[in-house]
Amino acid sequence: MELKTQVTAEKDRQEIFITRDFNIPVDALFTAFTDPKIVAQWMNTHVEKLECQPHGSYRFVTTDQMGNEHGFNGVIHEIIPQKRITRTFQMESASFPVQLEYLDFKPIDTHKSLLTMHVIYQSVAVRDAILKLPFVKGINMAHNRLEQLLTSSQPAL
Repeated sequence: MELKTQVTAEKDRQEIFITRDFNIPVDALFTAFTDPKIVAQWMNTHVEKLECQPHGSYRFVTTDQMGNEHGFNGVIHEIIPQKRITRTFQMESASFPVQLEYLDFKPIDTHKSLLTMHVIYQSVAVRDAILKLPFVKGINMAHNRLEQLLTSSQPAL
């Protein structure tokens, strides 16, 4: 699998940067993060709640191959349409503490856009533990599904 989504983690820093160029317009990319029906498809999850407003919250539930459910939740602190989402993220079934995420959406041209995610963890040790999971592969798979979904259905959006 080609890794189009790049994850950068500098030594001794408690943060990562995730970047991806998408062959979709920035408004469609932003909508993919804020429309519950689209989120459910590309994240392969059940969206229980997605309140896209300052101090809004979200909760997603994913079922793994063994049938176990895993919840994810957070609070949306800032939302600027087609530009930025600032939110927290927590895995409910893991002992990892809450992380802070800044998602920036930028147009490259009328048909392409750039997503940059700045993720801050409580410590370098937490960040390193997350990176030992199949995190990079998983985010690439999800972003690939997102791009495929939106390029195949873009006229309908």
